[in-house]
Amino acid sequence: MSRTNRQILLASRPQGEATAANFKLVETPVPELAAGQVLVRNHYLSLDPYMRGRMNDSRSYAQPQPLNEVMIGGTVGEVVESKNDYFKPGDKVVGMGGWQEYQLVDAGQRGVLQKVDTTHIPLSAYLGAVGMPGVTAWYGLVKIIDPKPGETVVVSAASGAVGGAVGQLAKARGARAVGFAGGPDKCRYVVEELGFDACIDYKQHKGVRELAAALKEAAPKGVDGYFENVGGEILDAVMLRTNAFARIAMCGMIAGYDGQPLPLQNPAMILVSRLKIEGFIVSEHMQVWPEALKELGTLVATGKLKYRETLAEGIASAPEAFIGLLKGRNFGKQLVKL
Repeated sequence: MSRTNRQILLASRPQGEATAANFKLVETPVPELAAGQVLVRNHYLSLDPYMRGRMNDSRSYAQPQPLNEVMIGGTVGEVVESKNDYFKPGDKVVGMGGWQEYQLVDAGQRGVLQKVDTTHIPLSAYLGAVGMPGVTAWYGLVKIIDPKPGETVVVSAASGAVGGAVGQLAKARGARAVGFAGGPDKCRYVVEELGFDACIDYKQHKGVRELAAALKEAAPKGVDGYFENVGGEILDAVMLRTNAFARIAMCGMIAGYDGQPLPLQNPAMILVSRLKIEGFIVSEHMQVWPEALKELGTLVATGKLKYRETLAEGIASAPEAFIGLLKGRNFGKQLVKL
């Protein structure tokens, strides 16, 4: 049976902000399977801020996204055809299928495709709370910040897939959780649904001093751990409120993904507060994924780790949904339902 695969390619590199013109939708026939291969029909595509950095042809922790090739991205879906003994039609799987409706996988390559159990965990959650974002939150919090009961942990982009998990995991370890988010609805969600102790609407505060004053009110005992997703003025404000020996996990710098510089206003605080600042890429720490996923999966299955999803419909919607993600229009995890 012949199938047509719709794909989104990176057509050009952004000059400043990414636009829909940087992407191209194409249709290609799905090739016949060879021995050992598996054909997956992707059901959900993950959109994540790191993809913006890969669109640039510049030095980064990952190779640039090649031009005129399928955009890289995480996917969950269902095996529809298999010439591999381990995978059977109907199996639910997670992988890096990219921005396309079908993926043809040489399933003999270790780790390229993983079966998942959807009995107690929704399929889409394997791209969020029980996937890369969840493990990212877990690693930065547990392995870098390592909060002690009674300490205060702050996280930027607190209503997002990573930030929301950070705060809930911090609370589970007896810490106080304070978030930054954009807008009253997101802050209300962070406090009332996710259980943070406080949330600061960064859109209501002009400049570093106002942000730092708001943080002083929300975290009167100072900051012991900070999970960074944004950079820029929020990072400057948090550094002004850090306690001695505070730990900062550097996960993302979305404020600078369009190419603008992000100079620190008060780098002396690194010395004054004897800060530990550590950047990390979660894919470089695969040895901890089983431990992280066990905790995350249990928490989601039992309803103790809450999350929200924003769904865009159809592969053609991916570019605009991605641009919206970079501008903070999403609420929780941004997915494309294919």
